[in-house]
Amino acid sequence: MKVYKATINSKELKQLSVLAPSRTALALALDWLVIAAAIAASEYAQNVWVYLMAVALIGGRMHALGVLVHEAAHYRFLKNRKLSEWIMDVFAAWPVGTTVDGYRQNHLAHHQHVNTEDDPDWVVKLGTTAFTFPQKVRVLTLRLLGYLVAISSLMDITHLLPRVSKNAPKNTRYRLTRLAFYLACAALFTVLGIWKGALLYWFVPYFTVFFLFLYVRSVAEHFGGMDYDEELGSTRTVYPYLWERLFFAPHNINYHLEHHMFPGVPYYNLPKLHAALLRDDAFRAKAHLTRGYSTGLVRECLSGVYRPLTSLKVEG
Repeated sequence: MKVYKATINSKELKQLSVLAPSRTALALALDWLVIAAAIAASEYAQNVWVYLMAVALIGGRMHALGVLVHEAAHYRFLKNRKLSEWIMDVFAAWPVGTTVDGYRQNHLAHHQHVNTEDDPDWVVKLGTTAFTFPQKVRVLTLRLLGYLVAISSLMDITHLLPRVSKNAPKNTRYRLTRLAFYLACAALFTVLGIWKGALLYWFVPYFTVFFLFLYVRSVAEHFGGMDYDEELGSTRTVYPYLWERLFFAPHNINYHLEHHMFPGVPYYNLPKLHAALLRDDAFRAKAHLTRGYSTGLVRECLSGVYRPLTSLKVEG
């Protein structure tokens, strides 16, 4: 793979890598606030359409929690790594069925060996129907609809389980603490008599739209019309529409090419990093930049052809 030599100023890069823990903490709090507001609105309205919108919003915020787990996996939250990990485990990772350290083991290997036989993400996806492109409209449509009835989600979970088990923390105290967390949640639901609410507002979004959003993002990052011979062509950055940010691109996760190039830059500075890189002619010419998950990404996945943007809009 041809490696791109970035021309970004070292001082500027250092400034962009400075952590601002309060921004991540606020993002975490706002994600949970949106979840609570969606539940409250649905319960107040008692309307099926409001409920379905709540499911979509909650699934989007679950995705957002996963992105914050990704930040913690890269040590981009607090300087106190132990405290950072516990906070993100309790308020982000455990609620969506993962752990910061377990995710880190898999994800850092992905960064180190991206799009090669040693990349754990690449190996499990390459050659499967879900990640073979170009793809027929019927196949892609059925795959996406499958998430809405949890079939595709269960298939994804089946593929994830071996990796989750392999990377699960071996520390007995940690595992017992995590088990206690789930038992405490179950006890609380029982005491408050809210198991029905937990099913409707957590398990339904989790097993449907949450995995749908993860799938779309996973495809967007490294599949569909990519040039794996070029570093700048093997990872995609997407310019999302405003509504897409809620579901497919929370917390600037759409700047995936920039993240791979400089994983030390926290999510809130990725737009600035992108703007800085756009000043470089080579980046502008070679970077795989796509407009829209629902438009450009779909076209590339169906045709297998990437058409460079004629005009680049620098966001942020």
